[in-house]
Amino acid sequence: MPPLSQSDRVRGPGRAIAWAVAAAAGVAQALSIAWPGNGQPLWWLQILSLALLAHGLRTAPCARSAAARAGVFATCWLAATFWWLFISMHTYGGLAAPLAVLAVLALSAFLGSYYALAAWIFARLKPASALGAALLFTACWTLAELARGSLWTGFPWGASGYAHVDGPLSVLPRWLGVYGTGAVAAALAYGLACLRTGQVRQWRVWALLLAGVALLAGLFWQRDCALDQCLADAKTAQPPALRVALLQGNIPQDEKFEPGSGVPLALDWYAQALRSTDAQLVVAPETALPLLPQQMPAGYLEMLEQHFRQGSQAALIGIPLGNMAEGYTNSVIGWTPAVESIYRYDKHHLVPFGEFIPPMFRWFTEMMNIPLGDFNRGGLAQTSMDWAGQRLAPNICYEDLFGEELGLRFRNPASAPTVFVNVSNIGWFGDSIAIDQHLAISRMRALEFERPMLRATNTGATVIIDHRGTVTDALAPHVRGILVGSVQGRDGLTPFARWVRWTGQAPLWLLATLVLAWAGWQQWKRRRG
Repeated sequence: MPPLSQSDRVRGPGRAIAWAVAAAAGVAQALSIAWPGNGQPLWWLQILSLALLAHGLRTAPCARSAAARAGVFATCWLAATFWWLFISMHTYGGLAAPLAVLAVLALSAFLGSYYALAAWIFARLKPASALGAALLFTACWTLAELARGSLWTGFPWGASGYAHVDGPLSVLPRWLGVYGTGAVAAALAYGLACLRTGQVRQWRVWALLLAGVALLAGLFWQRDCALDQCLADAKTAQPPALRVALLQGNIPQDEKFEPGSGVPLALDWYAQALRSTDAQLVVAPETALPLLPQQMPAGYLEMLEQHFRQGSQAALIGIPLGNMAEGYTNSVIGWTPAVESIYRYDKHHLVPFGEFIPPMFRWFTEMMNIPLGDFNRGGLAQTSMDWAGQRLAPNICYEDLFGEELGLRFRNPASAPTVFVNVSNIGWFGDSIAIDQHLAISRMRALEFERPMLRATNTGATVIIDHRGTVTDALAPHVRGILVGSVQGRDGLTPFARWVRWTGQAPLWLLATLVLAWAGWQQWKRRRG
């Protein structure tokens, strides 16, 4: 690493200031995913806040200081992103407030350690050239994001790319996915940090910036032309738009599984709502029916099944399935007219502590008054439900966080989904920003695969998202109601779908690792020289 000037050395109060800036930048990174009040993503704030971190790493006196700054940034970012876990643990779980706060901070610090390690590697290997340093920063950031999204079952909630479902980088997900989009944003952030310190003044840098702007403009033009052509083809080759009704029960979360209050309310309201609309497809959210089939009132499920078997409508309904001997699943069942078999989808990507208890942590879950358990895991790439010329692919709750898993359903284009259907219940997190953050996640999946996404939830956001990632219809959160609209399914494969269906995120892992190897080789040459 090149020698540091005296001005670059931070001691005493300067260290506290650097940590305060890192903490503030981390909070800004969290706010960029969904701004409180309107829930909108702010792409420019994401790049600006990451640029502050990049500047802090550039001026850190040593690798250990860089790691500390990144650790503060990431811990504050992640704690400010999913602080609402406190609500589920304390408000609904009964965990003492101090313990719930500590649990959120511990999780944030643990996941933040990936970014601290990435910053340490960056500081140790940073090339002398600004362009090389930008590549290394991008690679380190991307590896930290990928690690957070895959290790220990993965928890990539609030990844930086989700701030770019709108804005100039929103064309990239169809090519690169959320992590590739976040990598481009990281490169821009580092470039901005260099400009801030006045160390990039060469005409080559500005030429590169103009070339990037031209490339983005070309990608937007190419995407719009491709979409327009697909729309023209759809008018002659695709079935008409599907009329849908999405149910939002708004059952109070603290009563949802209570036999004397929430359970009868849910059974009564959903039975009426499922039969009260003439939409071609009716969707009820995750565990809309909060009892196992064998616990239902006599004839309840048979009455619903008969309604959809004999009519001209189909239904997808969230319900738990199973028994003590075979285990339980968090599932979706579906009925279509004139089809005797029941469609079934079982959740694959289970929530730690919520749907399965990690080894040695049962003591923690026993401290909370939440109906937790160990669920069986459904298979990957389960079949879609065919109805009205569409292939409807359910996913449950935060499964839509994992684009690489949804991508497996596209291996056979002939049976690939034409519409995604997310059923969720994030009522565990109250009236918090989690609702808007989850909406951004679903919009990102729509952009990556150019597939519409239907979202039926208990408390919000119940919406219809088109293949451009735009919310076309929405129901206000925390109200009981039915959202009626239409959705046009889509065929074809985006570039992202073409590579992620076979390789997952491996290309990004490989490219980022190759950059690290190149930086290490460059440093080895400098030391030998």
